[in-house]
Formats: sequence, structure tokens, C-alpha cells
Amino acid sequence: MAKPIEATDGHGSIPALLQRNASQFANRSAYREKEYGIWQSWTWAETEKEIEALALGLIDLGVKEGEFIAVIGRNRPYFYWAIVAAQSVGAIPVPLYQDAAADEMAYVMDHCGARVAIVEDQEQVDKVIEIQGQLTEFEHMIYIDPRGLRKYDHSKLHQYGQVQEKGRATHDENISELRARRDKLNYDSICVMLYTSGTTGKPKGVVLSNRNIIEASKSSSEFDKLRRDEEVLAYLPMAWVGDFIFSIGQAYWCGFCVNCPESADTMQTDLREIGPTYYFAPPRVFETQLTNVMIRMEDAGRLKKRLFDHYMAHARKVGGDILDGKPVGGMDRLKYTLGNLFVYGPLKNTLGLSRVRVGYTAGEAIGPEIFAFYRSLGINLKQLYGQTEASVFITLQPDGEVRDDTVGVPAPGVEIRIADNGEVFYRSPGTFEYYYKNEESTKSTKDPEGWVATGDAGYFDEETGQLRIIDRAKDVGKMAGGELFAPKYVENKLKFFPNILEAVVFGNGREQCTAFINIDLTAVGNWAERNNIGYASYQELAGHSQVLETIREHVETVNRSLADDPMLGACQIHRFLVLHKELDADDGEMTRTRKVRRGVISDKFNDLLTALYDGSDEIFTKTEVTYEDGRKGSISATLKIVDAAVVPVETQKVAAE
Repeated sequence: MAKPIEATDGHGSIPALLQRNASQFANRSAYREKEYGIWQSWTWAETEKEIEALALGLIDLGVKEGEFIAVIGRNRPYFYWAIVAAQSVGAIPVPLYQDAAADEMAYVMDHCGARVAIVEDQEQVDKVIEIQGQLTEFEHMIYIDPRGLRKYDHSKLHQYGQVQEKGRATHDENISELRARRDKLNYDSICVMLYTSGTTGKPKGVVLSNRNIIEASKSSSEFDKLRRDEEVLAYLPMAWVGDFIFSIGQAYWCGFCVNCPESADTMQTDLREIGPTYYFAPPRVFETQLTNVMIRMEDAGRLKKRLFDHYMAHARKVGGDILDGKPVGGMDRLKYTLGNLFVYGPLKNTLGLSRVRVGYTAGEAIGPEIFAFYRSLGINLKQLYGQTEASVFITLQPDGEVRDDTVGVPAPGVEIRIADNGEVFYRSPGTFEYYYKNEESTKSTKDPEGWVATGDAGYFDEETGQLRIIDRAKDVGKMAGGELFAPKYVENKLKFFPNILEAVVFGNGREQCTAFINIDLTAVGNWAERNNIGYASYQELAGHSQVLETIREHVETVNRSLADDPMLGACQIHRFLVLHKELDADDGEMTRTRKVRRGVISDKFNDLLTALYDGSDEIFTKTEVTYEDGRKGSISATLKIVDAAVVPVETQKVAAE
């Protein structure tokens, strides 16, 4: 393995990069946040002063080197400053999902032994107070928004701004200590600890060093030629490694500006106002945007709809080739230019993607039609493959070599090998150090030579040399007859349809495949309104006969597609049901990053799974649910089980182990 590049220029930590940026790019914007409808801005010089004041305040609170600081809130400059301030005093920031339930927070904060928590508002303060009896090391809480907190006990509760003021007041007393701690930081120092989503068990604390974060940020920035003048919108969970790389790693390496929306509700408006040049979104965001576009076009006038359909057909024909710099005839280019004037340009502006120079999606497969739609508009959308343990990047797609069925070539500095059983392994300078307090999992995931087991099955495409991911290796199994079973592959095909939000496919060790399906309430609800179909709830709409018939048509379309693949032909879905509730992280059915917990779902809905295989036409069920305020309740329903047509196919059986 090639020796990792060292930070020979003295920029061996995120706080060191902050000092560089405050000196070299002092008057350039580092952060923006929209508050009360107005964009507030901070330069790199101002950012450095904000972070220094908070760091000095943390020292005054008694924060020691090596301690853990939990950071809980939505994307705001204050929290990014908190992360870098924690690093500056030699502490280790641990971002948590702001929508996590109290018991989820309790596990993470107790596991890492967080002594300090920096939170946003009364809701998060109440959550931490609720669990503090379970936390052996916890001592201080710092909050940003004071509303509702005036009568709380403030002996261990501190307002963010007041901590900064105390830091400024003790500047002369503590600045030498801060500089000494900051100067100790190097490539081997811990930069951040991020917890995995915990699809199969308790989340694991992934320890990432400055080497991991800076090298991954540096190489990926050079790969896509990211510059100081990039604009990004930070809206994805701060506990997710992608946000950490995009909004801290790459932002500090390149010196570009991080923009924080006012709220989740205003995100689309804020996206249009900022017009990011570098943009990341998981497939679900792109799918939702496209669903909304199609809904609007269904409601548009006849002329506008015809114009849209005409030019979008042309965009699908030549848009991708023009984007990739491939030869396209003069007349086709002229027609595309007119389409850009009348359709593509206004549509990109509506989506907030007019200025995107580099766009990425990852996390799961994106539908080929959806992927092609955005690229046909001239948006340079690409796919990457990564994970927390890799500091995000394992593969990237080069410009001009973008495909919808692969995830790219090894990222700079990354080596990849495929094991005999198809599992993907990698090693790189971004490879994590270890799992905190979990030596056993560290050894089972990362070998002495630095190779990391991804848990995913895949192979390199012979034609392009790019990696293709099939499924989670643990989920790839065999049907009763020995044929290959790859549920995620089938689920992604189902989710390509705008009407289907989630799907969970079963069949390992069985004669046939079956599925649970969640409808997309926005898409199906709009269809119902246009067809004058009344409904009072998700449950009522999900059980409507015409909805079930539409989903059956989608399932049978997927079955025909699978029939063309001899390896996966046995994965055709014979029977399915549409669940009476949406799968929800609060109910433990999904992770906070919206990955299905297959084992939890099969156990929780075992009565439904049994009915899919015993020939029942319908089944009555009662399910416990968690409401937004944390209260528990239950919903009951009689679900219809639908048969879907399958296509005979000569499948290939998996070789016996």
C-alpha cells in the first residue's frame, strides 16, 4: 500500500486549516445562515474569532483534552463552529442526529462518555435532561436558542453566546493554553467520532483522524476540481459522514462557503436563492423533486404540457451526450438550446440547480430514469460509493464517464479488491482508525494490512472498469432452489416508481419472493385528488383498490425486468401487500439515514409475512406506533394481499459453498 501523504505544509488538522483560511481568505465568506428571512454572513476571519471565543469558553468550563463533546442540532454555523472549537481544545466532537429519540441519544452519549453537550433549543435540552441520569460522565450543557429556558436550573446549563463572552473575557488568561493545545494537533490526532446507523445492532463509534478527513477531502476536491468560490448548501444531518466531509473537510481544505437553510420547510426556497455550485443529495431527494415536477406538469395547461413533453423527449435523446462532450449534430444542438431557453433553464432554476457544476448522489441506487432526467437537463449529476469508515469516498465517477448502473472508479488513493464471495474490500488514507470501545468489531472489519470489509457485494464492469454494487453481502442469499437472492437490488427497482416510497423484499431460503411496500403519499395523494378520489389517511389511501392495482402493475414491470437477468430471475415478486403505515425510524423500522432494518421489520410484522406465504387473501393486524411527541399508540387494519404475475425464466443457481 502506498504511504499516505503527510501534511507537510503545517495544515495537519482542521483548526490549522481554519488558521490558514482566516489568514489567506480573511474577507471571503465562510458561512451563511438564513434567519428570519434574511441571509447572515460570516467571513473566514470572523469565523476564526467566533470559534476562538467558544474554544476559550470551553477551556473556562474545564473541558480537557481527549474528552468527548456531543453536538445536537440542525445545520447551523454555530454547530460547525462548535465542532471546530472542540477540536481546537483537543476534545473530540460527536455529532448526533437531532431527531433521534432520547434512548438513542442516551446510548451514544453514555457509550462515548460525553461530558459536555452543545444543543440547539428547549426540545434538545429536555431530551438530554430526560436521559442525564443514565449518563455517568455528563456535566455541562450549552444551548443556542434561549426560548422557554429562562426558569431552568442554570448551574450546569449555559447559553452559547454567554460561553463565548466568558471566553473573550478570559482571553488573556487562556489563550496560551488554547494555542498550546491547538499546536499539539497533527495528522494522527482524532478529528471526529461518528456513529454508524446501526442497521443490524447498536451503532458503532467510528474514530476518524485528521489524516483520514483531510486526505479524503484533499483528494476528492482535486478529483472534481473544487475551488474556493464553490457554494454548498448544508442541509443533511450533521451526524452523517457526508455532511462532515462536504461542510467541514472539503470546505476547510478549499476555503469555500457553507450555506445553512432557515429550516427544513424553507430548504427548497433557500436552495433556489443560494444556487449551489457543488451539491449532494441522496436519491430520495432527487426522486421527490422529480415527483413534484411531474405533479405540477399534470396540473399544467395543455400547451405547457406539450412543450414540456416535446423538449424533454429531445433532452433524453441528446442532453447526456452534450453534457459528456460527445458528438451531437448541429440541428440537435440548436433544438437543445431552444429547449434550454423554454424548458430546461426555467426548470433548473425552479429546482435550485441552475449553477450546479458538480452534483453527487449516494447512499443507495438511484433510478436510471431519474438519473438520466437530471443529466439530460445539463446537470452534472454523478454517483459515488462510500461509507463512514472510509471518510466517505471509495469510488467516484469521472466527468464524461458517468453511468447509471455503476458507482465509478476507485477514488484517488483508494485500493479495491473483490473477495471470492463477491464482497468488496478497500483501503486508503481515509480508512478509519478503529471502532471506539469495540476491538472485536474493529478486527473483524479492518485487517492488519488496512483492508476494510464493506459488507457489500459487487464486481468491476469489464467494459468500463467501474464498480457495480449488487447488494449488502449479508442480504445476498439463496432461494430454496439455490438461485441467487438479492433483495436490495429488487427493492431499488421498485422504488424507481414515484408511487413507491419504500419496499422490503423477502425470499431467502424460500420458494418465492414477496414484498412489503410503502406508497409515496405525495405522489399517490396527488393522483387521488386529480381523480376525485377522497381519502382521510395514509392507511385509507394505501388500501384503495385502484392504488393496489397500480402497485401491482409496477411490481409486474419489475418482474419482467428481472426475467431478463438469468442470475436474478428467481427474485420476481409473487405476492405483496401495501403496509398500513409508513416505515419510521421512531418505530425502529429504519435507521436515521432511512435504511430499512430488515430483521426488525420481519420480526415486527411476522403475522403479515406469514400471510404472504400461507395463501391468505387478507389479514387483520394491529401495530404499535410512536407519535411525534413521543407518545405511543396503535393502529389496526385489514390488509389485502395481492398476487402478481411472474415470467418464466431459466435461472442460474448459485454454486454450492
